[in-house]
Amino acid sequence: MLSATVINAFIVVIVVFMHREALVRLSALLKIMHTHHHLRLVTAVLGVLLAHTVQVWVFAAAYFFMHHADTWGTLAGNFNGSFLDCVYFSFSTFTTVGYGDIEPLGALRFLTGIEGLTGLVLITWSASFLFMKMQRYWTGS
Repeated sequence: MLSATVINAFIVVIVVFMHREALVRLSALLKIMHTHHHLRLVTAVLGVLLAHTVQVWVFAAAYFFMHHADTWGTLAGNFNGSFLDCVYFSFSTFTTVGYGDIEPLGALRFLTGIEGLTGLVLITWSASFLFMKMQRYWTGS
């Protein structure tokens, strides 16, 4: 259980720092773009979506690793053990959609809970970032 907790904490730290770095770099990019303001906003949205996608894949890698190890539990249900199934499960967990067709068993359940919470916080952080950029670059025309 301790090792699963350490892995969970490590993954959360990784994706939070990844997200911070993505937003900092997006801010810098938007400042130097010499294009129409609406293109800046589209760039910001696409950048945030890319950041979230990479974060989901980080969680998916953890699911894949933990599922195929003998000590941290498994993913059951409509799941064949492939990495793409882990990505699908991670997307539904990160976004808190939770379709329910794949069920975590064992210590792996804790990672799903922390991913849902982390996804909620990071998506909210992204929404705040995009709102601030819209206030700055939206011209109303």
